[in-house]
Amino acid sequence: MLSQCRWETFRGSGPGGQKRNKTSSSVRIVHLPTGLAATAGEFRSQQRNKSNALLRLRHRMAIELREPIPDPFAPPDSLATFFAGGKLCCSIRDVAYPTVLGLVLDVIEAQHGAVSDSARQLGLSTANLVGFLQRDGEALAAANRFRKQAGLRALGGKG
Repeated sequence: MLSQCRWETFRGSGPGGQKRNKTSSSVRIVHLPTGLAATAGEFRSQQRNKSNALLRLRHRMAIELREPIPDPFAPPDSLATFFAGGKLCCSIRDVAYPTVLGLVLDVIEAQHGAVSDSARQLGLSTANLVGFLQRDGEALAAANRFRKQAGLRALGGKG
């Protein structure tokens, strides 16, 4: 994915005085095939801002880009530990979170927003899946878009 991205640096706006006005520590990353972009500039360190921008881009891609799921479906072996024991256990801070989120949203879209059918397909309880979505307002909003297209009522929470 990084080979398909363009990095840009720029001087951030806001407070910071002389140091902020002289250094280009803010970062923007653009995924060229999709045009999706993310920025970060909250730290004085360009390296730290690069890391945050990349995390934000991965999250945005997980929210906005869908992949078809195979039939029959099973979570990939690399993600099986996150779905073990019938519970989806993945912190929003985990480096694998965008990948797990993307897979969950792919399944929900394939199930036309039906969360209970999606949970069954993922080997989870409906409550566990809804709780996972409610921890991330953008994920919940994406799931609710699929539900609205199918004529289903929105899930409650932050989204």
